[in-house]
Amino acid sequence: MTDRLSNTDLRRLFLERHELGVSPSGPLTRDGLDALIERLGFVQVDTISALEQAHHHILFTRANGYRKPMLKHLLEKRRSLFEHWTHDASIIPTRFYPYWKRRFRRAAARITDNRHWAERFNGRQDEVLGEMRRRVAENGPVSSRDVTADDIEERSAWWGWTPSKTALEYLWHTGEFAVTGRRGFAKIYDLAHRVIPAEHHEPEPDHTTTVDWMCRQAIARLGVAAPREIAAFFNAVSLAEAEAWCAAAPPQTLRRIEIEHADGSLREVWARPDVLDLARTAPEPPARVRFLSPFDPMIRERERTLRLFGFDYRFEAFVPAAKRVWGYYVLPMLERDRLIGRIELKAHRDQNGLEIRGFWLEPGVRPAKARLARVEAEIERWRVFTGLESVRWSVGTGQ
Repeated sequence: MTDRLSNTDLRRLFLERHELGVSPSGPLTRDGLDALIERLGFVQVDTISALEQAHHHILFTRANGYRKPMLKHLLEKRRSLFEHWTHDASIIPTRFYPYWKRRFRRAAARITDNRHWAERFNGRQDEVLGEMRRRVAENGPVSSRDVTADDIEERSAWWGWTPSKTALEYLWHTGEFAVTGRRGFAKIYDLAHRVIPAEHHEPEPDHTTTVDWMCRQAIARLGVAAPREIAAFFNAVSLAEAEAWCAAAPPQTLRRIEIEHADGSLREVWARPDVLDLARTAPEPPARVRFLSPFDPMIRERERTLRLFGFDYRFEAFVPAAKRVWGYYVLPMLERDRLIGRIELKAHRDQNGLEIRGFWLEPGVRPAKARLARVEAEIERWRVFTGLESVRWSVGTGQ
């Protein structure tokens, strides 16, 4: 008979795996931040700063002792983290770098066959790539602003990139260059071997080793998953590769288990062999309320969020205003092991104030005084983190 995880146990396990099972209070060191990101696997990077940029938001949600200079130090001084792609632009532990080499090779093949990239080179791909390699090798790190300062190159229709900007991105995507730092949010590029420590830059794991590593790391962080979720975790193996890996994995690596969804339906999935022990020891998440980034790994898979938590979340920043159901940058609210509602916050940095533009509790969730006090406490934590002076509600708590 297949063992089963109740929905309550499943939610607590999932939160524990995503570093949301314990209170985020307390101090955080650089070593602690390194360890946190490694346990998560990666942190997505995004430029939208309606409240705070995604990478800072994700980390502060899990560790209120987090401060932005800590991440910059790990990326640019310690070099224990690097920037590249998972399902999107991400910050990744540098010790994972060897397993990204297959992605680099695949990116080179994909870009070569992509007409949009060819258009951005304006027919000068070999020439521009050669010039960019020479310039960086001889003169050191550059940003796209450095190489097109006078805007003398013709910009393509796609994203408005110049050939030089396209070359920098090509060489980064394919692993010849790495991001050595940022100026504002603009990437600064250098030769990869001058950014990535040799012990991580030199190894060349083969195809089988890379697929095995990717799948093992994914199931370790998810706890339970279907092959599609394993493949999607780093977005670095195909569904067919994940399915084959699951089918061939020995019992000491994977086992089958039945999980209960929020609607009571059951589903059989793959799991870590120690999943029952993990679920049994997963802590009851704290009562305090946390506002999750739209890019938080816990809610990244929207259909999975609906299955596990009964919470139907859609990010509407790119939806025309007239068609939005909730708002531009609406955040799910987590309380214990439930997603209890949504809130929209806007940081008005020019006015030094934080505005609450929308607040909605899920059906059946009461606006009890204690709950609203926890919401207010989380708003205050965000006011402090963003360095703003005031809070203004433009809606009522009964919206």
